[in-house]
Amino acid sequence: MKILLGGIVALIIGVIGLIGWWSDFLRILKGMIPIILVLGGVLAVYLGVEDIKTTSTTPTPEEKKE
Repeated sequence: MKILLGGIVALIIGVIGLIGWWSDFLRILKGMIPIILVLGGVLAVYLGVEDIKTTSTTPTPEEKKE
């Protein structure tokens, strides 16, 4: 019950904070979007390179029989 009440209080304070500091929230959000895109792109490139390495070194079932 204490956790539920704490969650409700946190939710109310968070909504009040968003209303009061909406412009600051948008400024932070605009600053975070490019960082998230760059990190996501780096991760995608890394996973793509690893996938190419994995598929190029894995022998096919026909090669295993020989």
